[in-house]
Amino acid sequence: MQLEQIRYQENDNHTKSLFFIDKDFKCFLLEDGFNEVKVYGETRIPAGTYEIGLRTEGRKHNDYLKRFGKEFHKGMLWIRNIPNYKYVYIHIGNKPKDTLGCPLTGFVADCRQESVSSSTGAYKLIYPIIVRELLAGNKVTLTIKDLELCSD
Repeated sequence: MQLEQIRYQENDNHTKSLFFIDKDFKCFLLEDGFNEVKVYGETRIPAGTYEIGLRTEGRKHNDYLKRFGKEFHKGMLWIRNIPNYKYVYIHIGNKPKDTLGCPLTGFVADCRQESVSSSTGAYKLIYPIIVRELLAGNKVTLTIKDLELCSD
């Protein structure tokens, strides 16, 4: 399965992207802004191609397990092997302060606001599609591309 993230808007605080699963648009993503030098919790991950896995340890996993139950939640959508980053997940949130360097899902992304909305609904749409592939033993990759169409 091929996931694709196309970044289209950025400023110092945030970056917005379109998110596709096998070339089918699913939702928007919100990340931190770009920094030349990585700053923990304040820098988006570099463009590139990364493998997605499930991480079944840690606080975030336990929080989501309590929130969604074991029938839905099988592990965090872990973007793996990012140089100088550790435990980056695709997850729920609305504002740059929620990202800590991770992409947040959302159905609504207005160019005039530094946020996404309907994050839980977007997550609930993409999560089972991706998890089904991972649990079947299929490779899932995320390709991130930078393309600025909408400026602040």
